[in-house]
Amino acid sequence: MALIHGGQLQQVAEKYKIPMADWLDLSTGVAPISYPVPDIPLSAWQQLPQQNPELIIAAKKYYQCAQLVVTNGSQAIIKALPELYRQRSKAIQTVYLPERGYKEHAQAWEIAGFTLHFYHDVLPGITELEPNSVVVIINPNNPTGQFFSRDIIKRYHQRLKQLNGLLVVDEAFIDAMPDEQSYCSEVIFGGDCEENNLIVLRSFGKFFGLAGIRIGFLVAGKYWCKKFSELLGPWQVNGPAQIIAEHALNDRAWHNQQRNKLHTLRERQETLLWQVFSSELVSAIEGCDLFLTLSFHQANNAKVLYHLLCQQGVYCRLSDEQDTLRFGIALEDDFKRLDSACRQACNILT
Repeated sequence: MALIHGGQLQQVAEKYKIPMADWLDLSTGVAPISYPVPDIPLSAWQQLPQQNPELIIAAKKYYQCAQLVVTNGSQAIIKALPELYRQRSKAIQTVYLPERGYKEHAQAWEIAGFTLHFYHDVLPGITELEPNSVVVIINPNNPTGQFFSRDIIKRYHQRLKQLNGLLVVDEAFIDAMPDEQSYCSEVIFGGDCEENNLIVLRSFGKFFGLAGIRIGFLVAGKYWCKKFSELLGPWQVNGPAQIIAEHALNDRAWHNQQRNKLHTLRERQETLLWQVFSSELVSAIEGCDLFLTLSFHQANNAKVLYHLLCQQGVYCRLSDEQDTLRFGIALEDDFKRLDSACRQACNILT
C-alpha cells in the first residue's frame, strides 16, 4: 500500500481546485532556500553517469566517514534493507521503530515479515533487546523533532553488536543541527574491525533545498556498502546531480549561512504560530530547523485546520495519525500569508 507523503501538491491542488502556482507549499521538510546550481558541462548530460571521484571525496569529508555509497535517495535503501538483512541472519528478528516517524521504515520491515515493536519518547529498554533485532532511530525524528545524543546511540550500537543485531540511524534532517551531532564518524570500514551492525542514512535534498535531484548517501562498513552496491547496480545517480552535490558539499561557507538562516526562520515562524494558535488550542510545537509540528489539545482540530488551510491555498502536512500538523519552514516573505491563513482558519474553527 502506498503511503501518503507531503509534496503531493498536484493532487492537492486538483482536489481544492486552486492552481498549483497559487499555493504556499509547506508540506515537506525541504529547506526553502536552495543551493545555487552551478554550470553543468554538456558532457554530464550526454554521457552515462559514472561514479564521480570528486563527489566521493567531498561526501566523505562532509559526512566525516571512511566509506559510503551514493544513492538516488534513502528510499531505495529503506525498501531493500529488510530482505538483505534476512539473508545475513535467518533467525526470527524483531524491529524496534519510533511510533511516530517516517512510515516507510515500518512498512518495509512489515512487508518483509518482521515483528514490529514501537517506542515513543524513549528508546526501548536496552536490556530488553532481542538477539538479531534491529533498532531504527530517526535523528532528529520526523515529525516529532525527538533527538538522541551520540552517547545514547552508542550504547545501543554496542549492545546490538553483542546481540548480532543492526542499528539503523536515519539522519535525513540532521544537517540543520549544530556540527558534531551526526553518528557517521562512528562507522568502521573494513579490516579486522569490519562494521556490519550499523547503517547511517543521509539525505542531501532537504538541507540543500534540492530534493528534485534525488541524491542521498549510505554510510556503512564494508559489508553493507558491498551488498548495496551490488544490489543497486550502475547509474544510480545522474551525472548533473553528482556535479551539483559535489559543489554543494564542498561549500562550507554556504553550509554555515544556511544553518544560520534556517535557524532564524524557524524561531520567527515558531513565534508566529504560537501567536496565532495560542496555548488554548495548541499543546506543543516541536521540530527542528527544517519543520515545526503542532500538537492540539483536541486531536480532531488538526484535520479541520488542515482542510481550512488548504481552502486558502496553504498546504501543510497532516500526520498519518491525523492529529498533528507539520509545517515546513517558510521564507520571511511568506510569513504574512501564513499568518493570515492561520488566523482565518482559527476564526472559523472557534
